Amino acid sequence: MVIWSGPAKADLRAIHDFIAHDSKFYARKVLQDIIEKSEVLGALPRSGRVVPELGEQVAREIAVHMYRIIYETRGTDCYVLAVIHKRRELRSESIER
Repeated sequence: MVIWSGPAKADLRAIHDFIAHDSKFYARKVLQDIIEKSEVLGALPRSGRVVPELGEQVAREIAVHMYRIIYETRGTDCYVLAVIHKRRELRSESIER
């Protein structure tokens, strides 16, 4: 099961709002793609790569468009912790667990 944290949901809203300034259509499309990509984690929780900045086996990421979906595996569940732009610097203290 894929569970979205509050901060990850806020990231989605911020991404949508940013893209919607130029195109509401593409804002919806990008969010739809992110959500669809994250649904794969329910069946394949270890499909993402280990987040290099964190170096922990439970913290993984998958990419979609210019974004990184950062998630943590706990048993058979995946908790989406954040969705960040690939160019944004990731620090462990910026990920809420």
